[in-house]
Amino acid sequence: MADLISLLLFVLCCFACFRLSFSDSGQANSFESVPDLENSMYIHIDGYPCVRLLNLSGEIGCSNPGREKVVAPIVRYKSADELLESAAILVSIYEFEILLSRLSKDSDFAGKVAGVLVESRTEVSDGLKGFSPDGKFPQAEFAPYNSKNFEWNPTGSGIMWMAYNFPVFLLSETSTSILQEVVMKNEKTKKFNTENVAEFDVVMQTTKSGTHDSDSCLKEETCLPLGGYSVWSALPPINILSSQKSKPVILAITSMDSASFFRDKSLGADSPISGLITLLAAVDALSHLDGLDELNKQLVFVVLTGESWGYLGSRRFLLEADEHSDSVRDLNLAMTETVMEIGSVGKGLSNGIKTFYSHTTGATWAMNETWHALQRAQDSLKTESIKISMASKSNPGVPPSSLMTFLRKKSHISGVVLEDFDTSFTNKFYHSHLDDLSNVNSSAIVAAASLVARTLYLLASDQNASAINAINVNASLVKELLGCLLNCDPGLSCKLVKHYISPSETCPSHYVGVVLGEPSALPYPAYVSDVSRFVWNFLADKTSISSRNTSSACPKDCKGVGELCIREEADGKGVCIISTTRYVPAYSTRLKYESGSWTVLPYNSSDDMSAVDPVWTESNWDTISLRVYKVQNAAYDGLILLLGIVVTVLTYLLILITSTFIRKALKRD
Repeated sequence: MADLISLLLFVLCCFACFRLSFSDSGQANSFESVPDLENSMYIHIDGYPCVRLLNLSGEIGCSNPGREKVVAPIVRYKSADELLESAAILVSIYEFEILLSRLSKDSDFAGKVAGVLVESRTEVSDGLKGFSPDGKFPQAEFAPYNSKNFEWNPTGSGIMWMAYNFPVFLLSETSTSILQEVVMKNEKTKKFNTENVAEFDVVMQTTKSGTHDSDSCLKEETCLPLGGYSVWSALPPINILSSQKSKPVILAITSMDSASFFRDKSLGADSPISGLITLLAAVDALSHLDGLDELNKQLVFVVLTGESWGYLGSRRFLLEADEHSDSVRDLNLAMTETVMEIGSVGKGLSNGIKTFYSHTTGATWAMNETWHALQRAQDSLKTESIKISMASKSNPGVPPSSLMTFLRKKSHISGVVLEDFDTSFTNKFYHSHLDDLSNVNSSAIVAAASLVARTLYLLASDQNASAINAINVNASLVKELLGCLLNCDPGLSCKLVKHYISPSETCPSHYVGVVLGEPSALPYPAYVSDVSRFVWNFLADKTSISSRNTSSACPKDCKGVGELCIREEADGKGVCIISTTRYVPAYSTRLKYESGSWTVLPYNSSDDMSAVDPVWTESNWDTISLRVYKVQNAAYDGLILLLGIVVTVLTYLLILITSTFIRKALKRD
C-alpha cells in the first residue's frame, strides 16, 4: 500500500507541475470556448507577405516550398551563422539584403532557412544609406536606347526579381516588438524543454499545381494577370458635337502604381505618388481659370497604372487608341504635340531651393517650346525659389518612365519628364516599403505642381501669359492628398476621398493588383481599385462643366451628351456633370480575355515591345497567415512518452499486486 500511495503522490505532483507550467504562460483564467483556448496558445502576427509572381519565363517572389504549413524555431540572423536545424530567421532591414545575398551563394545554409521575418523600423531611413530591391536600371529592356547598363538606381540590388522557396514577411511595428521578445525567450531557454516557433501559411496555388510560368498558370486558372484601370480626362471637356477642327493635344501623364518586395506595402511616396499628387493639384489649379474653351490646344491628363510591371498601363493605353476602343472615345492621339510626364518630384528640395530637372527628347522645335514654357513658368515663380534645369547631356536618354513607351511607339514624339534628379535617382528607397510619407517634402510637391500647371497653360495657349499669375496651387490640398494616399491615418477614410467614393480599405497601398472579371470601358466598381476610382471621380469633377440635368436619379438620368455621374458611392445619389473622363483597362497587350478565361497571344512582330513583354501574373492563394506558439522539445516529448510507458507498466503491476493482496485478505476473513 505504501507503493500505491507513493505512485498517487507522483501523479499529483506531475499534475501540479503541469498546472504551474500552464499558469506560467500567463493563461490562468478559465476558458469558455475553443477559440479562447486557441487564442491562449497562438499569437497571430501582423505583417506584409512576399508573394509569388510569374511571367512567361518563370517565377519570382516567395512561397512555402510545398503544400503544407512551415513550422520552425525563431532565431536572430546574427545567431544563425551555424544552423543545426531548420529555422525561421528574424532579421533587421539593415541585414536583409546581406541575408538574401548569402542565401543565393550558400546552398547548405539556404536549405536550413524555413522562413524570414523582417523587422520594421520607423527611423530606418535616417540610418540606411539606401534600400532598393529593384534593379540598377529598372525595366531596362523597354528603354528606347542601347545603354542598358546605365545606373539610374545605384542602390538597386535586384532582390525583388528573384524566386525564394520559403516565406518572407515584413513585420508590423507591433509584431516586431513581439518577435524580438520571443527570440529573447528562445535564447534564454535554449537549454530547457520548450521553444517558440513560427508557423507560416503562404501556399501559392501555382506551387500546388506545378504551374511555374504565366502561360501554364493562366491555362490552369491558378493565377490572374497583373493590372487594373488607368484614367484619362480632358480639360475642358471635348465637345464632340463641335464642327471645329480638332485641336493639337498636350498630354500630361503620371503613374499611380508602385512596387515593393512586399505586396501590400507598396506606397511609392516619391516614386510615383509625388507625381500623381502634383498632377492632381495642377489640374485643380487650372480648373479655376476662366476661358479654358479659348485655349489653342487641348489639355489631356492621363494617370496610368501597371507601369511598374512592364509599362502595361501605357502600352495598353496606346493599343486601345490604335483600336479606337470605347475607353479612348473622343481622344485623337494622332494630334499629340507634346507629352509631359511628371515623375518623382517629392525630393526636389535642396538648401531651401526647389530644384527640378527636365529630361527631354524628340523634335527640336517642340522640345524648345516646352523648355521655353518651363523657363517662363519658373520666372513667374521666382519669389518661391523654384529652379528648373536641363538634365545632363551625358545621360543616355530619358530615365525609366512611361515616356519610353511613347518613344518606342513613335520615336520622334516630343516629350519631357520632370524629375527631382539629374543623372541618378535621389530616391534611395525606390520601389521599397521605405518609400513612405517621410521620404517626400510637401513644399517640393507644391512647387512642382505650380511649375506644371503654369507650363501646361503656356503650352496650351501658345505661350500667352495673360492669366499665368492667376494659377495658384492649393497647398492645403497637397497636404490633404499626402495624408490620404500615403498614410493610414486618416488614409483612404479621409474627408477628400470619402467625398467621392466609399473606400474598401483605410491604409493605402499602390500595388497594381490583378484584373478581375472582363476588362471594360465601364467596369464594375468593385473590380476597380480605391485609388483608381478616386482619381476618376476627382478628375471628372475638376475638369467638368455643370450639367443642366439636376435630377437626383443619378446615374440613371445622366444620359446627355458627355454626361457622367460622380460621387455616387459617397452619398448613394451622385451628381450629373459634363466631363470627358474615362477608365482604360490596364493589362498586358499579349493577353486576351475570352469566354471567362485568359490566353497568352503570340508575339506581335509589329510591336517591338511585345518581344520583351514579361506578361506578369500573380498566383492565387487561399489564406496567408503567420502565427507564433510554444512547443516542447522533441527529446523532451520522447522522455515524457517513455516515462508514461513506465508509469503505465508500473501501474498495471501495482494493480495486479494489489488485486492479489486483496483476494488473499478476503480468504483469510
